[in-house]
Amino acid sequence: MSAIATQFYPESEAARLRGLYGHLSGHALLEALVHNELGGQIMLSSSFGAESAVLLDLVATVDPTIPVIFLDTRRLFGETLRYQKTLTDHLGLEDVRIVHPEADTLLRLDPDDMLFNEDPDQCCHIRKVAPLDNIMNKMGNLGFKAWITGRKQFQATTRDALPVIEADVDFIKINPLADWTSEDIKQAFLARNLPPHPLVADGFKSIGCMPCTSRVAEGADPRSGRWAGRDKTECGIHVARRPSLSVV
Repeated sequence: MSAIATQFYPESEAARLRGLYGHLSGHALLEALVHNELGGQIMLSSSFGAESAVLLDLVATVDPTIPVIFLDTRRLFGETLRYQKTLTDHLGLEDVRIVHPEADTLLRLDPDDMLFNEDPDQCCHIRKVAPLDNIMNKMGNLGFKAWITGRKQFQATTRDALPVIEADVDFIKINPLADWTSEDIKQAFLARNLPPHPLVADGFKSIGCMPCTSRVAEGADPRSGRWAGRDKTECGIHVARRPSLSVV
């Protein structure tokens, strides 16, 4: 466990912050937390997916120097990689950190890039969970205490009770858009003239790795196009993190 984790208690801190700011959301929540509580100790992870521009825009207006972690799994759509560059420039984000899975691990465990079909959980682990865990441990050692996510209650039944502030193993998670609706997201895109992900117009409502992302029927659960046909709804990133993860 990182040194900071021995001195920092996410459960009690999350409870304290909920008592002070749990009634806020969106820009108001971020502004209060960044300027009153967590300046220099907060980061963001983003997939640069279908709805990501809204949260990234809020972060950029509060503090464009907040680190943004982008996981390039080596299986993303080309459109996502180009969108990441477009959106970074458009919003003036100053500290986007691109993280990749370890090349040796991919060569050993997924040499033909077909692990997604044989064992999607392990594929997500080596391409997403383990690389993110590695950088989060490093950032924890640097004193970062809070992690901003773009999760929302409406996205899936597994998220319908999501709070705006919660505790993870060694971080506080901040979910500024937790109580936003799909209409709120749509209106934010229009009000701020945010560039959309190019695949949204083609029917992709939640965008992850190319092999495990499909189009979604109008009115369906936005995440139903992720791992369609499988008993899987999350990649594992937002399952409570362990202090360290191994790749076997």
